[in-house]
Amino acid sequence: MYKTLLVPIDPRPRSLRSLAIAGRIAQQCDSHVVGLYVKPSMYLPAGLEGGAELLADVQRKTLEELVAQARARFDAGVLAADITRSEWRTAEGDIATAVALHARYADLVLVNQTDPDADTRTDFADAVLMWIGRPVLVVPYAGEFKSLADTVLLAWNASREAARAVTDALPFLQRARRVVVLSVAARPAAAALGATPGADIALYLARHGVATEVAPTVAADVDPGNEILSRAADYGADLIVMGAYGHSRAREIVLGGATRTVLHSMTVPVLMSH
Repeated sequence: MYKTLLVPIDPRPRSLRSLAIAGRIAQQCDSHVVGLYVKPSMYLPAGLEGGAELLADVQRKTLEELVAQARARFDAGVLAADITRSEWRTAEGDIATAVALHARYADLVLVNQTDPDADTRTDFADAVLMWIGRPVLVVPYAGEFKSLADTVLLAWNASREAARAVTDALPFLQRARRVVVLSVAARPAAAALGATPGADIALYLARHGVATEVAPTVAADVDPGNEILSRAADYGADLIVMGAYGHSRAREIVLGGATRTVLHSMTVPVLMSH
């Protein structure tokens, strides 16, 4: 069960979408919801002398206003989502690093998909996935979601990341009405899928009380990211579960093709694990 949910709160107009989804999960799992706002660090230009104290005071007041606005958004979202157990936290500095630290004590982190029209932190969801070591539920910036995890599409390729995602998603999978296993036979991993792709993971899930159906395997020569999204639409999935592939080089986030495609073009929430 997801007993602690972490929801980063930021200035984006649609930032409360993830909090609304957290409210649904909290009602199902009796979860404690933590709202986290990460304040940007104060910046004083080098060589500034006479006006340093004044500038610092202006920045301090601005940060206090931002925190107050974020807290008001969180409180309103908690009320709207009928969340009964919640907690407010603030941190300062790099947002991905701060979220990673607080995520160590959470079962699931909910973030919003990058909004191409309003988001100035374009690598936030990417960085969180690579840094935190916890499952991340990414909520699309557009659309309405009347259900969550009623029909789940599980993208499976027998990789370490996919195996982690399956385990992380068990609370959703065990509650789902329908779980479809889609085997993605990328060339390097095709041999690991076994004689009947999807059969082994379906048997594993059956022991956890999850009934599945195995979809026809995605061929090695198709774009797996677009195929996952297409199949999700075909099956009417309201949640996609998959491994997140990529690595972080210093502050550069390098994502795998399927991960990048799904993150940029998703139309339903996606649970990813790295």
